[in-house]
Amino acid sequence: MSANQILSTQPNPTEGSKKMLIAMVGIGVICALLIVLSYEGTKERIEILKAEALEKAVFKVVPGISKTRIFELTAEGTFVLSDGKDRSKTLVYAGYDDSDAFKGIAIEASGQGYADILRILYGYDPEEQTVVGFYVLESKETPGLGDKIEKDEDFLSNFKALTVALTEDLSKIQNPVVPVKSGLKKNPWEVDGITGATISSRAIGNIIGESSAKMIPLIYSQKETFISAANPNSK
Repeated sequence: MSANQILSTQPNPTEGSKKMLIAMVGIGVICALLIVLSYEGTKERIEILKAEALEKAVFKVVPGISKTRIFELTAEGTFVLSDGKDRSKTLVYAGYDDSDAFKGIAIEASGQGYADILRILYGYDPEEQTVVGFYVLESKETPGLGDKIEKDEDFLSNFKALTVALTEDLSKIQNPVVPVKSGLKKNPWEVDGITGATISSRAIGNIIGESSAKMIPLIYSQKETFISAANPNSK
């Protein structure tokens, strides 16, 4: 048998590589398809659960309410009633008691934490001009450390009466909310940090500080919009 005959009986390495490549591409396509199908199949359910969690959180951050109405902030800077379905809009949640008295507003805000983006909800009482509640909607902070922002009672007490009073002309917050190191809080507009979770707790103070500086003057100037929307069916 000649050398040429021996070589012709051996497998073609190029042909083998092609088969392996086709197999890998096929597996990749199938995996991608399964991921897309799983996402599409659970997307609606996930959105429903998020909406339910958000609704429960609104009642936690605005004390004494029994019903809510959703408003969206328009490009013109005014608040109008909304169905809340368009999550790309800036939404706020007005809270009312059993007698339809307007009690306050729940405001969503977000910002960079230690591990990832923190998404929070805080309550605002226009009559007292204070933040009256706080809740973490989404967090990937380190368990046992960064997640203290959700559990530490001393830290949470910052948000029972955090001052966001406006200047006399109502154009801005008189003393913007700022975070301080643990144990150094001296003023009602400061957020006392957490030892061992400094970055996460400071992030919360900064998030509320930035959000409230923008949202509080707008909300306060349009109190009548929220008050009059308490029970539109009675008009």
